Amino acid sequence: MKRWSRLRQRFGIAAPRVAVQTHIPWYWRWLGMALFLGLAAASAAWIYDAGRRFAGFDSSELANVQQELEEARSELDRLRAVANAAERRLAIERAAQQNLAKQIRTLEQDNARVREELATLDSMLSSEARAGNALAIYRFKVEPNVLPGEYRYQLLLVTPRTRSEREFNGRLELVVSLNEGGQNAMMSFPEAAEAGNFRLAFKYFRRVEGTFRVNPKAKVENVQVRVYETGSSQPRATHTVTL
Repeated sequence: MKRWSRLRQRFGIAAPRVAVQTHIPWYWRWLGMALFLGLAAASAAWIYDAGRRFAGFDSSELANVQQELEEARSELDRLRAVANAAERRLAIERAAQQNLAKQIRTLEQDNARVREELATLDSMLSSEARAGNALAIYRFKVEPNVLPGEYRYQLLLVTPRTRSEREFNGRLELVVSLNEGGQNAMMSFPEAAEAGNFRLAFKYFRRVEGTFRVNPKAKVENVQVRVYETGSSQPRATHTVTL
């Protein structure tokens, strides 16, 4: 009975079902898979390009945009070069204008000084002061200079009328009275190294200017100028200013 039941289960209605499938060679399977992957890649590429075109990133438009960007950069570099050149020219012109303005101010000052000297000479020529034999000192000024302890002086020397036919030769001396640390002291200029700068040689008049230096802590009280003629130990003219 057991054997009979087993046979019925194997060959009867209750027997297991059998599915019959067609055998496909392996190379056809690989070919199908390759075709499927190729179609998938082509679809992905098409979708990617369609998305770029939809977003406005077409390859031709992108190339045009890049070309326009390069042109804009080139134009910007050119404009920067032009601006730099213009700025350099402007700086040069400003420097030239400043130098010109400085020269104009210097010329105006010199012109004013010459006019003043001419007015002084005219007044002296029209007076009887030059009728004598005295050498005259005019417009003697002493002022502090830029550097501490340095002073600038200027004066005008005029020869007497009776000596106007020959040249005056001599030297200039400055005697400075000062107070330093509560003690009075005197200094004489020029020093040995500057003796040549104080030589005088003129016929009618001579404008003299220069500088001298003292201790910056000292206070200059007055300055006396002395004019000596060559061969004489006595000053021909003196003048004192108080600071």
